[in-house]
Amino acid sequence: MFILASKSPRRQELLKLIVKDFKIMVPDIDENMSVSIPSDTAKIISKFKAYKIFADNPTATVLACDTIVVIEGELLGKPKNAEDAYRMLRKLSGKKHHVISGFTLLSPNLEINKNIVTEVYFNTLSDETIEAYINTGSPFDKAGAYGIQDENFNLVSRIKGSYYNVMGLPVEALRKVIK
Repeated sequence: MFILASKSPRRQELLKLIVKDFKIMVPDIDENMSVSIPSDTAKIISKFKAYKIFADNPTATVLACDTIVVIEGELLGKPKNAEDAYRMLRKLSGKKHHVISGFTLLSPNLEINKNIVTEVYFNTLSDETIEAYINTGSPFDKAGAYGIQDENFNLVSRIKGSYYNVMGLPVEALRKVIK
C-alpha cells in the first residue's frame, strides 16, 4: 500500500503523475518547529509527517512532503491572515527567492529524506494586484502566500528548477526514487 501523508489537493493531483493507486492519510503534527538550519525545515517536517503515519502502517510505503519559501534568510510558511499574505507578497515582489520542498519516502526497507530547491523570480507586483490576489483566497493554504499555478495572476517571471516543486511536490525527483 502506498500512502500520501498530505491533505493538499495539489500534491494529490501531482502524485497521480507517478503513482496511480494510493491512500491519503493526514498526519497530526505541529509544523511550527524551529530547526538549527532553517533551509532544512521542510525536510525535517516531512520526516515527522512520514514517521507519524508509518508508525500505524509499518508495511506501507509512505510519502510525506513539506514546502517552504525562503527569501533573504526569512522562512515564509502559510500566511496567518490577509495582512500576513500582503506582507509576504510585498516582500517577494521583484525579487528572487527559493522554494524548498522536503520529502520523505519511507517503507520497511527504505528511508529517503531530501530537499529539492527551485529558484523563483517574482515580477514586481502592484498593491492592486496583491490585493486582488489575496481577495481570491488562494494565498492562504500556500507557503509564501502564492501558487505558481494561479494563471490569472502574473506573479512569477521565471524559475530555475522544478515547476512541480514550486507547486509542492518535486515530481521529477520523486519519479526517480519511486521507480
